[in-house]
Amino acid sequence: MFSPATRVRALTRSTMLGSIPAMKFGAGFVAATIMLVGASVGSLAETGTVHLNVVNAGFIVSTGSGTGTLSFQGRTYRLSVGSTGFGTIGVAGSALVGSAYNMRTVADIAGTYSAVAAGLTVGGGAQVARFQNANGVILELLGVQAGLEVSLGSAGMTIALQ
Repeated sequence: MFSPATRVRALTRSTMLGSIPAMKFGAGFVAATIMLVGASVGSLAETGTVHLNVVNAGFIVSTGSGTGTLSFQGRTYRLSVGSTGFGTIGVAGSALVGSAYNMRTVADIAGTYSAVAAGLTVGGGAQVARFQNANGVILELLGVQAGLEVSLGSAGMTIALQ
């Protein structure tokens, strides 16, 4: 038979050898968790607040321009806006407020946004719009529109940082 000291050494050796795969698994799990958390912290999309003032005019094809601001990560940025549309007759001005979703950097706001639009403005009324650009930024805007305009077709706008 084995002496008590030999049994303790054999037990210790088998316990340590048996725990090495568990320690490797645990270390791998911790490393993977740290990498995933580190990667996701840097890529979280944020939301900004947008204020736009745009004037549109057109007969079948419309064009417009305007200005605005973006509040993002505690700072305010000036914007310039150009708009185009197809299927619009009339002149109208809009004051819009809303949110810009899926932003990772302030530069993501810049780009061309598109949407399908339908509306009628006689004197004034409410306006709701949802646009998306190639950077994945979604603008959800609402506000008031004044003028005389009928639209049924596509609408788009280009936003640039000033």
